Amino acid sequence: MSEAVERSAAALFGAVSGDAVAVRAAAEALMADKRRWEVLRGAVATEQEKQELLDGAPALEGQEELRAFLKVLLEEGRLDALPAIMAEFSRLDLAAEGGVACVMRCARQPDEATQNAVRQAACRLRGASRAELKIVIDPSLLGGFVLEMDGVTYDRSVKGRLDRLARGLDAAPADDSLEELSAHMRAAITGCGSETTATETGRVLEIGDGIASVSGLRRAVYGERVEFANGTPGIVLDLRRKRAGVVLLGSAEGLTEGSLVRRTGRPADVPVGDALIGRTVDALARPIDGLGPIKCTETRPIEHEAPGVISREPVTQPMQTGILAIDAMVPIGRGQRELIIGDRQTGKTSIAVDAILNQKGQDMICIYVAIGQKSSTVARLRETLKKHGALDYSIIVSAPAGEAAPMQYIAPYTGAAMGEYFMAHGKDVLIVYDDLSKHAVAYRTLSLLLRRSPGREAYPGDVFYLHSRLLERACRLTKEFGGGSMTALPIVETQAGDVSAYIPTNVISITDGQIYLESNLFFAGQRPAVNVGLSVSRVGGAAQTRAIKKTAGTLRIDLARYRELEVFTQFSSDLDPDTRQALDHGKRMMALLRQPLCQPLSVSRQAVILYVATNGLLNDVPVEQTAAFVQDFVERLAQTHPDLMQEIDQSGNLSGTATEQIRGLLQSCKEQVSAPWKA
Repeated sequence: MSEAVERSAAALFGAVSGDAVAVRAAAEALMADKRRWEVLRGAVATEQEKQELLDGAPALEGQEELRAFLKVLLEEGRLDALPAIMAEFSRLDLAAEGGVACVMRCARQPDEATQNAVRQAACRLRGASRAELKIVIDPSLLGGFVLEMDGVTYDRSVKGRLDRLARGLDAAPADDSLEELSAHMRAAITGCGSETTATETGRVLEIGDGIASVSGLRRAVYGERVEFANGTPGIVLDLRRKRAGVVLLGSAEGLTEGSLVRRTGRPADVPVGDALIGRTVDALARPIDGLGPIKCTETRPIEHEAPGVISREPVTQPMQTGILAIDAMVPIGRGQRELIIGDRQTGKTSIAVDAILNQKGQDMICIYVAIGQKSSTVARLRETLKKHGALDYSIIVSAPAGEAAPMQYIAPYTGAAMGEYFMAHGKDVLIVYDDLSKHAVAYRTLSLLLRRSPGREAYPGDVFYLHSRLLERACRLTKEFGGGSMTALPIVETQAGDVSAYIPTNVISITDGQIYLESNLFFAGQRPAVNVGLSVSRVGGAAQTRAIKKTAGTLRIDLARYRELEVFTQFSSDLDPDTRQALDHGKRMMALLRQPLCQPLSVSRQAVILYVATNGLLNDVPVEQTAAFVQDFVERLAQTHPDLMQEIDQSGNLSGTATEQIRGLLQSCKEQVSAPWKA
């Protein structure tokens, strides 16, 4: 029912000074006058002629308020809405007299005694003086009846009992023995006797594009999970006076106007537990990898309040990505939120994948949330993780581009709920949101379909809150609250490097730093293409390994100096020795920061590379030979001095004895391979 119909009915009810029953009877008599009513509704007669027909209608004698109301409808061209208006008028009249309207659905016509008993029961339940009963015959109920009254459904039908029995049997574990299954069946049958189930229900007003407008559900709350008649779940995302906006989390097949919607009384939740590790699931945590069902005993709401200040602990433990350019200049700590931002096809996902691969043996659970990605891309990523043994500690949540906008909208919240479960049990979690740009687009789609006002770049005004309440859930907890951590690596895609767009600026302001990937660096062969000037970590050295912090002290300054000198000297051929040396040093640094895909470096290897690079120990190595020479040197050091590398990995420190050994072996390597350089 539209708001215009409700307002019109309320206006008529307020204007009627006489008997409302007489007004209703007059309106029904007018609509029963077929010839007059057809002319009034048709387009042949003029408005003046229709006014005269209303003035001469015998059914409207003595009903001047109704006659004036009909003339207003005629002027507005809304006379066709009179049946709906009078139905709402009758409801208002009934409510004013303390009555209640009921709809009784039966498999066959009930006798008068049954109808009177139902009326009396309805009056007792609602404290009403009288009850108006509408009978609807529905053979699919098989027997009994379903009573709908004031937004609540009382089910005493045979079909309802069979459905409850089926749900009880479905809840039985699949691997039960025959005796256990028999006992479960007896308990289910015993529990599905002749009791009446009362559930608050609503009716679908209109449905399309994954959105349903539902009447009723007067006590529904924002974020509550509801169920449609075909079993599809939904989430309440819009609350208005007379209707609720519900997003469908599945197929709308079989749902039409008037379909039943049932409240569940609980927030939208997903199953969580250790059984999810190694699996690929959809946005509702249902398996999509073909490896069978997932047996989880617990659930968590997808929307959950972020931990408070008292339960948080400062970020001090490093979360190594295995990427030298990041661990040296943009360190990430456990519990931090570090944004990965850049244009399309600049290596954003590759950084996240390398970070996941580097957690092997680090006692960390990794969750990768794919939002709006191609299914083939997610499949390749799964194979990459499986190939490198990372799937044993990883979970993939996939809401691909082919999924509806509601599934893409809830996917990151589902991943966050899984991460919070492990964090509450004292484990460290790394979660990747790839990417939040597509997530914002999905939410914009939902908001526009829910008829919310668009704002900047057509996004709704609460899109900032959308991501802030998601990313604030990442933190490091104190020992009293579990002691776990959840590190978030959200990814945002920019257009032509524009970091001042709406979504990038929003997420930048929420996170604890950003890793900015530059297209020019990427196409020039510098991969990962980390822009030193725009990349920053607001946690910084507090979460950096001592060995790397000690050896990478001047790296950022050296690279920034190199970038500026490169710009100013690109057209100059006559350079002084200091400038040429600074340029050569910068080129060596850039060469060392190039890193192949899926080859993360350990702390010891990073510390050795940074030590020999930042201390000028490679100045006598030709620029074009630097990367190959350092790689061979580190491999030789790992083979000849494994104890040294193990000590750096375990202690996280680079001692004086270790530096002496590194210098000695480096000089030896130079002597062995320097002949081609000198030639």
